[in-house]
Amino acid sequence: MSRFLAEPEISAWGERVGTTVVKAAVDSVLRDVRATVTRERQNVPPFDALLERVDARLAREEHEGLVAVLNGTGILLHTNLGRAPLAAAALDAVVTLDSGYSNLEFDLGAGARGSRYARVTSLLCATTGARDALVVNNCAAAILLILDTFAKGREVIVSRGELVEIGGGFRLPDVLARSGASLVEVGTTNKTYLRDFERALTQDTALLLRSHTSNYRIEGFTAEAPAAELARLGHRAGIATAEDLGSGALIDVTQFGLPHERTVLEAVADGIDLVAFSGDKLLGGPQAGIIVGAASAVARLRANPLLRALRVDKATLAALAATLRLYVRPGGWREIPFYRMLATPLDELRDRAQRLVQRVECAALNVRAVALQSYAGGGTLPQAGLASYGLSVRGPDHAAEHDAARLRAGRPRLVTRIADGAVLIDLRTIPPESDNDVADVLTALRR
Repeated sequence: MSRFLAEPEISAWGERVGTTVVKAAVDSVLRDVRATVTRERQNVPPFDALLERVDARLAREEHEGLVAVLNGTGILLHTNLGRAPLAAAALDAVVTLDSGYSNLEFDLGAGARGSRYARVTSLLCATTGARDALVVNNCAAAILLILDTFAKGREVIVSRGELVEIGGGFRLPDVLARSGASLVEVGTTNKTYLRDFERALTQDTALLLRSHTSNYRIEGFTAEAPAAELARLGHRAGIATAEDLGSGALIDVTQFGLPHERTVLEAVADGIDLVAFSGDKLLGGPQAGIIVGAASAVARLRANPLLRALRVDKATLAALAATLRLYVRPGGWREIPFYRMLATPLDELRDRAQRLVQRVECAALNVRAVALQSYAGGGTLPQAGLASYGLSVRGPDHAAEHDAARLRAGRPRLVTRIADGAVLIDLRTIPPESDNDVADVLTALRR
C-alpha cells in the first residue's frame, strides 16, 4: 500500500479525493487481481500495470456520481435526466434555506411549533382553487397515502381502461394491493360509463378512483365517466372520490401548440375530493407528490401516521413554494425552464443551429442543421410532438453509437439521441448560454 501511495500520480489523487478513497481503490484493484491470478493461474501483473489500473479506477469513480449534463435529446421532462429543471427563483430559495436555519416548523408570530406545510398549502390553494393541500415525496406516495387513509381493507372502483403502469414497472393494481385495498374493475378497456360505477357500489366501497392516462392514449370507439358526474355520484353515495392526475398542469398548454392536457384547476372544479399530481412534471418544480382538494378529505390524510414516513424536506418545500409563487405572479410562469423551452420560437432554434454548424463544421465531421421533433416527456402528452431544430452529426470513421458515447464522456456531458446513423442534438432542451459548451464538445469530437 505504501508503495502505491508514494507514487506521484496516486499521491495527487490523495490530495484531490482523500487518502481513504485512494486506499479503497488500491484494495479493490488488488482483490480483483488476486482473484484473477488464482482463478486463471496467471502471473501477477507488473507494478506499472497495477498503477494504471488504480489510476483508471479512481478516474472512473470520480465521475460515477451525479453530474450535470446537457440534454440534447429533445425530451423536455426526461425522467432519466431528472425531469424538470428548476427555475432560478427555486434554486435561490433552496440555497438560502439550506445554508442555515429556517422556520420550517416554527411559527415566528406565536413563538411556538408550526406546520411545515403551512406556506406551501396557501400557495397551492391559491393556484388550484382547492380548499386544502398536502405534499409528500412523489405522486405514487400520494396515491398510497390516499388509499391507506380511505380504503384500507375496503374496495376501490377503477375503470378498466385506467389501470396504468408508470415508469419502473410500477402498476396501479400493485399499489392498491400494497395499500390493503381491494380493486374493483368496471367497464371495458375502451368504454366505461357512469352506470358501471353505480352498479359496482357496495357497502364495502370506500373510494371512486380516476387515473389520468397521461403516458398513453385510447382513441376511437371510446367513452369514459365524466369527472364531474363521478364526483356527484360519490357525494350522493357518501363515498370519497380521488384522481391521479399525474402531470399536474396549472396552465393551458394548448397555447404552445400542444393538445389540451387536463389541468389541476379543472379537476378541482369538477368536484373531485382529492387530486394528486407530480411536482416535477408540467408544474416545473421539484420532485413531490401534491394532493389538493376538499378540506375534510385532506384533514384525514394529515392525521394518518403514514404521512410522517412520506413527508418532504425543507429543500423540496422551498423549491416548490418558489415555483408556485411564479404562477401567482402575472406572467411569472415564463421564468420556469420547462415553459421557457416550450415557448422558444422555431426561428431562434434554427439560427442557433446554423451558427453552431459554422463554428464546428470541418472535413473530419459532418455537421448539419436539421429539423427535429421535441416531446414533453415525463409520461405526459405521449403523442404530441413539437417542431424543433438542432444538429445532425456524422463522424467519418466511427459509428453513431461511438460518437454518442464520446459526447456523453465529454466535459460537459452531452446526452443525445441517434437516428439513421447520425447523432442528433435537439437545441430546444439546451439553453442558449450552453451553445459554447456544445461547440466545445463537438470540436473535441473531431480529434
